[in-house]
Amino acid sequence: MKKNLFLLLSLLFAIASFSQKKAVTETGDEVILYEDGTWKYSNDSSRTKSEISVNPKPFKKSDNATFLLKSANTDAGIWIDSKKWSFKKAEINEAAEYQLQLKGKDLYAMIITEKIEVPLETLKAVALENARSAASDAEIVKQEYRTVNDKKILFLQINGTTQGIKFAYYGYYYSNENGTVQVITYTAQKLLNGFKADAEDLLNGFVTTK
Repeated sequence: MKKNLFLLLSLLFAIASFSQKKAVTETGDEVILYEDGTWKYSNDSSRTKSEISVNPKPFKKSDNATFLLKSANTDAGIWIDSKKWSFKKAEINEAAEYQLQLKGKDLYAMIITEKIEVPLETLKAVALENARSAASDAEIVKQEYRTVNDKKILFLQINGTTQGIKFAYYGYYYSNENGTVQVITYTAQKLLNGFKADAEDLLNGFVTTK
């Protein structure tokens, strides 16, 4: 995910401004007009709402995750098991704040933070666009809302192929008035099932710090 989130959002909003216009009906209701001739009330999200299921299970941090890795950009952090995970300031991806690796294994992670609030539906589109910048065949293969340490999180698994390598992004996406956080683990698709428990343990360490 190499593109800067803010730039991607600017592009998405620019596209949206060309595809829809606002108007007011005779009764004073605000509506959005689309190029295809359809319309909807401004407060009706049925047109853009996607089918994202809600997982009723509460997700909590692992008891072994005892080190809190805090963001310097937002009010977020992630509890990690420092015996299993190594971490450092990000060097590979300029948009990321931290990069992590499951010690001695081929499971990696990055934490991307920015000081801009983004609706989760928009963040989903941005995440897919980011993935497609590296792999044109990238697709969301699993998505759901989760409650993680009492916060509403969007979970996405995105699969794709780049330079002949079939990869999987497996991550959490969160946003509030203080900024946006993407916690993304990644590995080869064929390795993901063996790493899912470790990936879930890391992801479920996500918390807000204020």
